[in-house]
Amino acid sequence: MIVTVLLVIIYLAFISLGLPDSLLGVSWPVMHIEFGVSADSAGIVSMIMVGSTILSSLLSGRIVKWLGTGKVIFISCLMTGISLFGISFTNSFYWVLPIAIPLGFGGGSVDAALNNYVANHYKAHHMNWLHSFWGVGATLGPVILSRTLQTSLSWRGGYRTISIIQLSLAAILLISLPLWNMAHKKKDAQLTEDKQETNTKNAIRTKGVIFALLTFMFYCTVESSVGLWGSTYLVNVKQIDVNTAASWIGAYFGGITAGRFICGFISLKLNNKQMIRGGMSILLIAGILFILPFKGNILIAILILIGLGLSPIFPAMIHETPTRFGKDKSQTIIGFQMASAYVGIAFITPLIGVVLERISDSLLPVILVAIIGAMILSSERLIYLYRSKK
Repeated sequence: MIVTVLLVIIYLAFISLGLPDSLLGVSWPVMHIEFGVSADSAGIVSMIMVGSTILSSLLSGRIVKWLGTGKVIFISCLMTGISLFGISFTNSFYWVLPIAIPLGFGGGSVDAALNNYVANHYKAHHMNWLHSFWGVGATLGPVILSRTLQTSLSWRGGYRTISIIQLSLAAILLISLPLWNMAHKKKDAQLTEDKQETNTKNAIRTKGVIFALLTFMFYCTVESSVGLWGSTYLVNVKQIDVNTAASWIGAYFGGITAGRFICGFISLKLNNKQMIRGGMSILLIAGILFILPFKGNILIAILILIGLGLSPIFPAMIHETPTRFGKDKSQTIIGFQMASAYVGIAFITPLIGVVLERISDSLLPVILVAIIGAMILSSERLIYLYRSKK
């Protein structure tokens, strides 16, 4: 019963984790005019947030050892709620910058802590469904904001609404703190956070870790690049109107979310390695199809197929981490993996944009297939190194 109640709370936490992720991109066209800064100033806010997220991911092993998973998730949720509330009241762009630090830091800590906890305490289908719930949160954020943008509350009302949701969840997490220790006592065979190995040198030297980090970096580069540059590709290369292109990219994200829900059931029959290989195979086929001169409904089907291919990879890789590297190192290594994922999002994805701008937008599918190939190579190398583990 305790484990079930805690699982429900974790599901809510994953929705909470996704809620703020899309807010800046959706609200910035209005925010930058109100603040009197250029549109590209969002890049500064994004870099601060991602930099804070990377730092907190790298430190997650030590933070969780010090505070425990329950407290980390509570404090992180509280930080993001307060940060969003603070942004909703600021009248200066320069106040947004320092407030963005705890917003990013809280997101990285809770991401690494939750993923490690679920990887160690629950089966693979829960990992898939939980990441599907992150997609629910990421979808709800823009919906809430768009509703408030249509009223006199503007973007500020959206930020306050989501901050209230975050703070309400933080209150639930505070009340539920004793459940985390009680749930651990019922799982004596599993390691608690105070036994997690947080020595950075020991963790990074673990066999195959570098290939895991590369796989996560390549994965998130593909996922974020389709989301960020896909619409531009559809408009400039395929001559699709902006509104249709936006809806097609929405269908791509829908493919990821729906795919993870479906993969929760598939993972009852297949193990993590099979899920990873299956997803990467679908992704490679979809990427090759994306290069070909398809248009219309076939093109949107390809985008959905890319989303479906991506859907099992991240959750299965996370869930396999304690099995591959040991539960004593999993928190630290999952923190590294989260940081590596954000490096792909923050640095490689913008670099792809520079290449497309300087050469041609038509190169996007080719670049994606090349990165997918590199991801498959690094993943297969990791699987080979741990081929004796089922």
